[in-house]
Amino acid sequence: MSEAREQETGARAARTQGARTTPSRIAALRPAYRADLDAGTDRFFAPRRTTCPWCSSGRLTRRLRTTDLLQHKPGRFTLDRCADCGHVFQNPQLTPAGLEFYYRDFYDGLGEQRMSGTFGGRGAMYRSRAEALLPYDPAPKTWLDVGTGHGHFCAAARAVLPGTSFDGLDFTDGVELAAREGRVDHAHRGSFPDLAPGLTARYDVVSMFHYLEHSTDPDRELRAAHRAVRPGGHLLIEVPDPESRYARLLGRWWLPWLQPQHLHLMPVANLRRRLNELGFTVVAEQHAEAHDPVDLLAAVWLALDHAAPREDAPWLPEPPGALRRATRTALLLAGVPALLTATLLDRLAVRPLSHRLGLSNAYRLTARRA
Repeated sequence: MSEAREQETGARAARTQGARTTPSRIAALRPAYRADLDAGTDRFFAPRRTTCPWCSSGRLTRRLRTTDLLQHKPGRFTLDRCADCGHVFQNPQLTPAGLEFYYRDFYDGLGEQRMSGTFGGRGAMYRSRAEALLPYDPAPKTWLDVGTGHGHFCAAARAVLPGTSFDGLDFTDGVELAAREGRVDHAHRGSFPDLAPGLTARYDVVSMFHYLEHSTDPDRELRAAHRAVRPGGHLLIEVPDPESRYARLLGRWWLPWLQPQHLHLMPVANLRRRLNELGFTVVAEQHAEAHDPVDLLAAVWLALDHAAPREDAPWLPEPPGALRRATRTALLLAGVPALLTATLLDRLAVRPLSHRLGLSNAYRLTARRA
């Protein structure tokens, strides 16, 4: 069986198993969520900033106000933009209690099987990320993937770099699962800045693929990366591009806003400058190669999902009734032609011209430590 077919079959089995177990699991989780919400959501938000966390400018403007369009947990979230450096950040930012609440059951718990199936089926993208290093180091001995999740990137990258030892680092127990499944050689669980002193100059390569935008303090993460990369080694970073034209054209329906999880979105010039200040030299900047052709499809899905009655979730007071479930199914089925059209546009019309049109939704930097 081919790798792609194995992944597809595994994802389908996981979804089937999840469908059998989800109703009872939701019911079991509902009292804890109810207690959290009864205590109020104010504790989920830190005091509002009056200065930019990247350059300290006080010239802030509102960039976006939205809700949780994926899990539909209660709350409203604001992104501000610095008029001086262009940094976009969540303001007010989530507190540790808020991060725990809004991340809960997204990558783990109820969402673990769904996300594992999603990430496990992206082997081609993962291999292209590993191939980005080849012109600068064709045979690194050690690689640390920060924010590795379940280690799917590391598993796919072995096909590109069979002689490389891949370690993974993450907050969640997914990284320990990755080690048990053999996707990573060693699992580091915890905060990268806290673990970095024990990883000093250990790695030829450190990667942060769609990780930095989730961090509460990107500068601490970058300094941790500088510590973990050996002199002459490389750092690979891939993040959403807040300067993408899609960010303006699609508004709140642009998936990379991903509220409330994405806390910081950095224009590429800002990140290049900070890397240089830390002692890195940027040797490659890629936009088209980092683009994930899902913007229109995701926008249509988010709008449909927002308009339809909610599916059952433990943060809802009670399960939806039969009429609401039927209405949701009918609306989503009616949206299938729009979803198919959006998919074709994403892949066939926009993807080949994404960078030329300024529509790339992400960028990738490869930097060498001096």
